Formats: sequence, C-alpha cells, structure tokens
Amino acid sequence: MDCLRALRHLTIAFAFAAVLVFAPHARASGCASPESAGGADTASRIASIACAEHDLWYSPFIDESGRLANLRISEAEGLRLRDRATPAWRRVAAYWLGSGVQWPAPGLPAGADCQGPDGSVGVALCRTFLIDTPWSAVFVSYVLTRAGVPGFQSSIRHVDYVRAAFRSGEQGPYRMADPDREAPATGDLLCFSRQSSQVFGVQGFRDWLQRSYGGALPMHCDIVVSTAGNRARLVGGNVLQGVTMRVLPLNRLGRFWSLPRRTATEPECGPANAAACNFNRQDWVALLKLVPAANVPAPAATPQACCVVCMLPMAPGVRRCPPQAAEPATQSPVP
Repeated sequence: MDCLRALRHLTIAFAFAAVLVFAPHARASGCASPESAGGADTASRIASIACAEHDLWYSPFIDESGRLANLRISEAEGLRLRDRATPAWRRVAAYWLGSGVQWPAPGLPAGADCQGPDGSVGVALCRTFLIDTPWSAVFVSYVLTRAGVPGFQSSIRHVDYVRAAFRSGEQGPYRMADPDREAPATGDLLCFSRQSSQVFGVQGFRDWLQRSYGGALPMHCDIVVSTAGNRARLVGGNVLQGVTMRVLPLNRLGRFWSLPRRTATEPECGPANAAACNFNRQDWVALLKLVPAANVPAPAATPQACCVVCMLPMAPGVRRCPPQAAEPATQSPVP
C-alpha cells in the first residue's frame, strides 16, 4: 500500500520533467509545445503530458485519411519504449496505478503482481489482465489526474465522465458539446460510441444519456493536444494497442471539417474495398469542452528527493529511495 500511495501522490513536477525530456520528439510530431508546461494552465498541462506519453510510444499516428502509420510497439510486448528502459506492458500498468482508479482493479486475477520480477507467475497474470482489459479510459484518467484537472473523477469507463459532463455543465471540469457545432481546443476530449449494434449520432446519444442512469456503454475518447495549422491532433490510449495520435482537419472557423461518420449500413473494409477502410470513421457523439473555471495554473508542488515507485523519466535531482531494512523479528517471552 505504501508503494501505491507513493505512486498516486507523485507531484505534477514529475509530469513536467517527463515533458521536457521528450520535448524535441513532441515538437516533431506536431504535438503541443512542451516547454510551457511548468507554469502552464490546465489545458497546456494536459496536452504536454499526453504528448510526452505519445512520444514515449514512438509517435504512432492515424492520418487524415484514417490510415495507421508508424506503429512500432504494442501493449503486450516486453520491448522497451523510447526511454530504452520501460517495457511497453509495464507502462500500461503504470497508467492503471497512476490514474486514480480503483486498484486492484475489478477482474485482476488473484496473485497478479504488476511490479514483480519478469518471469514470475504474478507478472504473467498481470500481463494477461492488461492485454485483455480495455485501458483507454484509464489513460485519459492518468493524463487528467497528473495534469491536476480540478474536480475530475477518474474512471475505467469513458461513459462515466461523459455522463458527468452532460449532467454538470459548467459546474464540472468539462461540459458536453456538439462536435459539429463547437470548435475543439487544447485539453478537450473528443468521444465516440463503440456500440456495434447501434449508431447514435449526437442527438441520439443525448437522448440515451437522458434516459439512462448509470448505464454502461462502450466508448472511446481522445485528448485534443493541438489545433494548429487547421489540423486537430488528438492522443488516445489503447488505440491500436498503443498511445496513438489521430489527425483530423479543421475548417476556417476552427471546427471539425466533416467528421467521418459510421453508418448503420457500413461497407465492409477489405483489400477489395480499400475506400471503406478508415480508422477515423466512427460514431462521434460528444466533444467535452474544458470549462474556463477548470483551466487554472498548476498548484505549487514540492519535488520529492526520492521516489519509491518511480515514473519514468525521473525528474532532475530525484533518485530512487534506498530499500528499507526489514525490522528484526521480536520474540515473545517464553512463559
């Protein structure tokens, strides 16, 4: 529990350090400018942290045509990420542990150990859980928690914070908007429904939210990290088994330009029908707008001198805490 508590209480300064380490790659990918993160507002912190994670996964992206590019590593692998130290699957475990969601998570097998040595049974059970369990909402929760978004409630389900934005409006950190009518901005979330048996559309989804109280719905949300150059760049977790960027065009008003929409009679994607293959064609249902009251400067943070469970890359001047010596066992007096 001490290790878990230490991980969840890592300061925002660690996030800024990670951003600065990966700054050159983030700029090359068209991501948000990382240098402003230290004293930045909430939106800039969200974008900078998401961009640093995207770069860590070697910057895979889906282009404007909906085609995947530059996929080098996936969630299940033991190969190292760009920091040359972290296996991909362990980074996914870090998202779970640092997101503020319930841990141990529902469905985690008994005996699973996500921080144990490679080759152990506990690690194998953990990796099975990470591969089989969707983690895109966990990634969003991780980024927003580390960015210090005031009032945000972490969840393993996108629909929970989408529903909260629908109900709370300006009273919460996000309000729900129509992605066809309002322009996206850095720090916003763009969401689609993954319900294969139904296409909602924007109004149909609002109607569903009004009828449903606590109902589950498979969804996905990406984080807007940049709107420069008439292009929205969004970063999402568990997108094609990694942290992947999506590029969507914007019109002269800064709104999404004809979001590719899934239909009830969707043509089947295949080699004989390549025009039907588009990872950007989704049932886009909501744009969650970061409200002005939540877009605040970073709180003052006191960097730790050492960390027990350390987020990579480590902040300058921070080292791993030395292991504590085990307390000697005390013997009860012999009666």
